[in-house]
Amino acid sequence: MTRMRFTPKGYGGQRRDPERVKREGWQEQGLLAVSVNDARLSWPERALLEQLGTRLYGPRPSDREARHG
Repeated sequence: MTRMRFTPKGYGGQRRDPERVKREGWQEQGLLAVSVNDARLSWPERALLEQLGTRLYGPRPSDREARHG
């Protein structure tokens, strides 16, 4: 008799650190996940991210409220 498992076989184990997931996504697939509020970025870098995000995905809800509210 086998014992009951709470996760399917092969899905257990350690969770990866979010920074590791971001690093591996960039290195392996060219995907970039960056917070506009990341303290490692300079002001011009944060501004560039804002511009790219708005161009690709539209304004953030907080941006719309500030303009119309």
